[in-house]
Amino acid sequence: MRTPICDMLGIEFPLIAFTHCRDVVVEVSKAGGMGVLGAAGMSPQKLAQELEWIDDQIDGKPYGVDLIVPARFAGQKTQKAHNSNTTASIPETHKTFVRELMARHNIDTSDLNDAYMKRGTRLGDNMRDDGASALLEIAFAHPIKLIVNALGPPPPYMLERAKELGVPVGALIGTKEHALRQVAAGVDILIAAGGEAGGHCGEISTLVLVPEVVDAVGDIPVLAAGGIVTGRQMAACMAMGAAGAWTGSVWLTTAEAETSPVVKQKMLEATSRDTLRSKARTGKHSRQLRSAWTDAWESPDAPEPLPMPLQSIVTEPAMRKINKLAEGGHDGAKELASYFVGQGVGLMNHAQSTRSVVYEFMEDFVKANERLQGYLQD
Repeated sequence: MRTPICDMLGIEFPLIAFTHCRDVVVEVSKAGGMGVLGAAGMSPQKLAQELEWIDDQIDGKPYGVDLIVPARFAGQKTQKAHNSNTTASIPETHKTFVRELMARHNIDTSDLNDAYMKRGTRLGDNMRDDGASALLEIAFAHPIKLIVNALGPPPPYMLERAKELGVPVGALIGTKEHALRQVAAGVDILIAAGGEAGGHCGEISTLVLVPEVVDAVGDIPVLAAGGIVTGRQMAACMAMGAAGAWTGSVWLTTAEAETSPVVKQKMLEATSRDTLRSKARTGKHSRQLRSAWTDAWESPDAPEPLPMPLQSIVTEPAMRKINKLAEGGHDGAKELASYFVGQGVGLMNHAQSTRSVVYEFMEDFVKANERLQGYLQD
């Protein structure tokens, strides 16, 4: 295939896979698409290790890195005096709510103290200027072919450094207005993520957002995202003007994925109605699999979610413990276990390898195009 994305990124098929799993990155890139490693929660040391492994395994195929480098966030202006990643920033009401919720599901919370929470997430550190800069420099030290900012316009130093190295910069957007701001900032690729998407997403559906953004931004390539787990959905988005697809959820149930086996099984059994969009996980709206955990945070007695990244500091360490216990067979933890996933989960009904997913995308894409061609009369 030849699309602006294929030419820009040096890939054969315009399927981009966002994943936290290095194995998925390698498998997608080797199969003709591009794997993009989600590194927002990694330490600099961890990111360096992951990228070194990818470089050794990927046979020179192109890959990318996705980070969260926001221009503003809670605590940024006073980071030296009051680190945004200290648990002192978390109200006791939120800590108590999490502990009581877990206790109701027979989970021991005696170790879920401030020190445990502090160790459990790096998102706050990585969203400070020094933390984000360290991750960027590690990413740019490797032969990446794409760098993506998942939250707001990339800061000037990110854009300038990428331009120096000839690395295209992508950015996720959820509205036409966001897209125009990203274009003004100087990004090279827009990822139009509809409200069906897993993780951080807006309210506008993919079917509406993609053509709206394509019409607004001219020649800037647009990747469609949000609920896309099949080649025919990809073809539909490209018929609306997208240059390819950005996917995430579909890789979560693959054999190589890092997803907890318990959560994988939940996803394979889920319908498209079994997700919800909420601020309760990160402080910004994100779509995730419904569970007893998400239901509790949506209840009237739940505290208001904190601004990003503070909400993650109280929720992510707890969820990490829950998922670990669920893997060990703990019934209460199984009820609480959840993860970010889009509405396309209802179409993810069987486990398979990453490469087989890529090949199914290709075959389904071709069939969709042939079907459309069949409707045309000579």
